[in-house]
Amino acid sequence: MTERQKAWTGMNWVRQSTRLAIYLRDGLACVWCGHAVEDGAKLALDHVKPHSKGGTNEPANLVTACVRCNSSRGDRPVRTFARAVAEYLNHGATADEIERHVRACQRRVLPRAEAREMLARRGSVARVLAARGR
Repeated sequence: MTERQKAWTGMNWVRQSTRLAIYLRDGLACVWCGHAVEDGAKLALDHVKPHSKGGTNEPANLVTACVRCNSSRGDRPVRTFARAVAEYLNHGATADEIERHVRACQRRVLPRAEAREMLARRGSVARVLAARGR
């Protein structure tokens, strides 16, 4: 494994406060399918423009995804994956609505102070999410 690959493993490629702020910004739910932490969703960060296609780790390029959506998306474009999600979810949301939701989440301001405060109280993102998922 190269040094670059090592830097991308685990949860340490982005600050924990930034990770939590993105989760909070996106409502602690997957921007693709809507599966929420309260429903037992395991959250991850998804690059809107995939890293393999030149996407960065900047918060504006990151959104909250459940593990299922994050692992199944791969490097598919937003529009293509939104169509796939709309088809397999069958919950009434169109591909256009899903794509608009993803783009709207990207534009929201990150609640950095709230994230830092929650981390100070709970100690880790995992503990914050566990407390919210009860």
